Amino acid sequence: MRTLNAADLSLNTATVSKQWTLEECIEGCKRHGIGGISPWRDKLQECGIDRAAKLIREAGLGVSGLCRGGWYTAEGALTQNVIDDNKRAVDEAAAIGAETLVMVVGGLPEGSKDIVAAREIVTEGLARTLEYARTQGVRIGIEPLHPMYAADRACVNTTGQALDICDKLGDGIGVALDVYHIWWDPEIAAQIRRAGKERIHAFHVCDWMSPTRDMLTDRGMMGEGVIDIPSFRQMVEAEGFDGLVEVEIFSAENWWKKPADDVLAAMVNALPSI
Repeated sequence: MRTLNAADLSLNTATVSKQWTLEECIEGCKRHGIGGISPWRDKLQECGIDRAAKLIREAGLGVSGLCRGGWYTAEGALTQNVIDDNKRAVDEAAAIGAETLVMVVGGLPEGSKDIVAAREIVTEGLARTLEYARTQGVRIGIEPLHPMYAADRACVNTTGQALDICDKLGDGIGVALDVYHIWWDPEIAAQIRRAGKERIHAFHVCDWMSPTRDMLTDRGMMGEGVIDIPSFRQMVEAEGFDGLVEVEIFSAENWWKKPADDVLAAMVNALPSI
């Protein structure tokens, strides 16, 4: 494996979402020598797309991703509102030079128990978005989420399921792999090999706390929990992934309560655990 330093990290703005604006995130990355950033769309829109693109460029930061598109089932079906919002997400990703537009695809439509139908809606939505994204030079990265989110956030729950969709849709779509969501999967090694370099579009890290107090907002800094993060980095790098390692931590009772500069310092200090 390559030896990582701070310049190989990317700050997903969710990690300090309660403390900093996007402008402050950009300045913080510069102070701590962190090489990249991955904005969430709310932070990007607050800053202004053009201004954010300028600030990121002037700071010399890479953009490992934009979070997030998807939510294709949010209105119960694939509505024009959902399609249009995903087109806007593609445009925003293009404007800031994001490596990939990360997709959290959506769970069951309200009142539905048909997860197969939900996945069909998602696949059609991704196809529609991908058709436009190709014209803008934007890659789409499906983020498979842990099965505990199947009902409300993402009905695509394994890397294998995500790659099945990629197989159907062709070029320009791959996976955004977050160790928080994939570490439990007994098929993950084979699926990472199946993805290969061309379809591993992003690699996200944090840690799984045991016990977990909240299934969304109790993630740990790398090295705090039970995930063997280096083993997953070794897998993706064996396939040729050499991009920024994106740190994305949701932590309502810990890291979101700390000064943001302390959080970024902890990210850099955690490099031996990645």
